[in-house]
Amino acid sequence: MKYYIIAGEASGDLHGSNLMKALFKAEPEADVRFWGGDLMQKVGGTLVKHYKDLAFMGFAEVLANLKTILNNIDLCKKDIKKFNPDVIIFIDYPGFNMRIAQWAKKQGFDTHYYISPQIWAWKEGRIKAIKRDVNQMYVILPFEKDFYEKKHHFPVHYVGHPLLDAIAEFKNSVTIDFREKYKLDERPIIALLPGSRTQEITRLLNEMLQIVNDYPQFQFVIAGAPSLTETYYQTFIKQENVKLIINDTYNLLNNAYAAIVTSGTATLETALFQVPQIVVYKGNEMSYQIAKRIIKLKYISLVNLIMDEPIVTELIQKECNTFTIKQEFEKVINNEFRGKMLVKYRELSEKLGGGGASERVVNIIKKF
Repeated sequence: MKYYIIAGEASGDLHGSNLMKALFKAEPEADVRFWGGDLMQKVGGTLVKHYKDLAFMGFAEVLANLKTILNNIDLCKKDIKKFNPDVIIFIDYPGFNMRIAQWAKKQGFDTHYYISPQIWAWKEGRIKAIKRDVNQMYVILPFEKDFYEKKHHFPVHYVGHPLLDAIAEFKNSVTIDFREKYKLDERPIIALLPGSRTQEITRLLNEMLQIVNDYPQFQFVIAGAPSLTETYYQTFIKQENVKLIINDTYNLLNNAYAAIVTSGTATLETALFQVPQIVVYKGNEMSYQIAKRIIKLKYISLVNLIMDEPIVTELIQKECNTFTIKQEFEKVINNEFRGKMLVKYRELSEKLGGGGASERVVNIIKKF
């Protein structure tokens, strides 16, 4: 069979790569064409467009890059039509994927959506488009099944969270001595995860780095995104006690004592690696003010959303500054505070259930 997969950001690339592994295992001769990144490319298939050319974050940024986005949508439609897949699999990335799904359903393609758009947070009205344009929806958060089925009477498949598989696979394959490979000393490691988009990094990395000189007993390590260069990151680093490691975030988290993390999938990854963290977010002010008025959430981090309580501290917009980051950092290096957070992390893992999300998705797709 022929499969067309669309992932538009780093997390989608990760989940897409694991989905493709499960797909090729079940169907070695599968013909896969995709939009994604380096991880998906390593698995096989044909890459059409890299997610680094698609990552526009926030209302203002989308408006500024509208022409590029529309050109990409047009390219995607033409490429799908030429390839003529048996199945199209959309992975999150709703601003782009929902547009393609609407077109694809009208063209008669079989549409499957893996990792639901977060319509429980905002744009709940998208449920009408999902019911119309998506044949099968696969959700990965425990509360999403009730949201779709009880509130909106739309049947979905709860498959569990794919990060459980990704992290388990990583831990089973670790062979390197992390500190030796990156010439790190024996001091505890503080991981800095400023995001994968330049807009995020520009606003957040400087704030993270301001506390470095106050804590010589730790060594600080930046998790660099694979789509960005070392030269780019070096423009931010003024302190001596900072290392940069590009495209090895899981190894970093597996060895970290604590972390400062930009809101997004990385907050959940950090928790599943059992690393106490502070969550930060600072966006374009206009985008933030718009979002503040339309997003219906108590929390911005996946950890707190899934647990429905404030497990990790969230420093948003003006609260995301050197003073408050340092204040909260003092807590995550305190043994009593750390202990309580780690207990909640274990509860979080249990709530997400067992592994096998990618295999479940592939089995259901082939069934339908």
